[in-house]
Amino acid sequence: MQNILTVSTLNNQIKSLLETHYLSVLVEGEVSRVTYHTSGHLYFTLKDQKSSISCVMFKGNNQRLKFRVEEGMKVIINGAISVYTPRGSYQINCVTMEPSGSGALALAYEQLKKKLLEKGYFEASRKKPLPAFPRHIILITSKTGAALQDMKRVAEKRWPLVRITLIDTVVQGESAAAMIARHIMIADTLKADIIVIGRGGGSLEDLWAFNEEVVAKAIYGAKTPIISAVGHEIDTMISDYCADLRAPTPSAAMELALPDQVEIQLSLDSILSRYHDSFHRILQRKSENLIHLNTMLKQHSIERKLFFYTQEINSLKERYKTYMQLGLEKKERDISTKHSLFDEQYKRILSLKSTQLQSLQSLLENNNPAKKDKTGFAQIIKEGKKCNLETLQEGDEIQMQNSKAVLLAKVLSKRLI
Repeated sequence: MQNILTVSTLNNQIKSLLETHYLSVLVEGEVSRVTYHTSGHLYFTLKDQKSSISCVMFKGNNQRLKFRVEEGMKVIINGAISVYTPRGSYQINCVTMEPSGSGALALAYEQLKKKLLEKGYFEASRKKPLPAFPRHIILITSKTGAALQDMKRVAEKRWPLVRITLIDTVVQGESAAAMIARHIMIADTLKADIIVIGRGGGSLEDLWAFNEEVVAKAIYGAKTPIISAVGHEIDTMISDYCADLRAPTPSAAMELALPDQVEIQLSLDSILSRYHDSFHRILQRKSENLIHLNTMLKQHSIERKLFFYTQEINSLKERYKTYMQLGLEKKERDISTKHSLFDEQYKRILSLKSTQLQSLQSLLENNNPAKKDKTGFAQIIKEGKKCNLETLQEGDEIQMQNSKAVLLAKVLSKRLI
């Protein structure tokens, strides 16, 4: 008689059979129903055109996955069959996963690049300019790497004045990305002029720390200008896109960051030569201007003006003296002339007046009343005035006088002859 099994026994037998027979399987299929659980586990279904199977990738394995699993992605998984006996269901417990047709690192690189591009991490407008003459540069790299010696050699050759601070950093391996990001944040607080992150060449796996999102975020958040110098010229990392400047090699980073002292010296020599030429030209021009101004100053100085004013005053004095002398001589001549004229005029007037006086004396003598007193003649006075006889009217009271007597009379009648 066939043994009767319980459900649990049967599921346990199936579990033992499947898990011991399918310890490691490689399965290719299309991913669907992807779920990233808060616990860190990844749940999804792997299917082809005819069937599907549930899959789980636990947190430890999921953290080592370089890319993000997305709906519709075709992958190859490596894992083991596991049975969940309480429900009698089975699934693939995934250990590793690779994109079908392309490498996991290449896919992870493109996924992160697209994500950061959409967030604006690569925008040219946010990139900070490098100072022309940096005084302090921080190198985030390994102290044992050849890249450090290359950078120090270039710095010593190009610009020995710069101060270089090394922050020894692991640049390869699982812990490298977190250390690089942490050291970037530390360096950003040290008030340096430039931060250089980098390492020498290697495989994509060796350089992968510079493709991690944590490094990209640290570069994006830094206030100090950052140069990314990872690998060789053909290697392009996510850090190159996020940094303010990408250098093809660590040595090239120092060449881009530092001025060339030889070029600066040549430039300074050229500037100094032009300065001397310009200075001499300016000095010559200023000397000519000074000579001209000195000449103008002498011509317009107080002393010169006083000299001219003194000459003018002396000239005016001489002219005044000459004028006065001429005036005096003229006046003297005029006085002499007038004196002569006065003498002549005086004599003429005196002669004329003498003649007039003689005439008046003669007239006086002729009209002297004493001499005019003739018999039968008297002077007629009417109202105190002499008058003619014919002007008298009947009734007029008059005086009749001569030198010896005055008579009062009245006209009794008048008759004209």
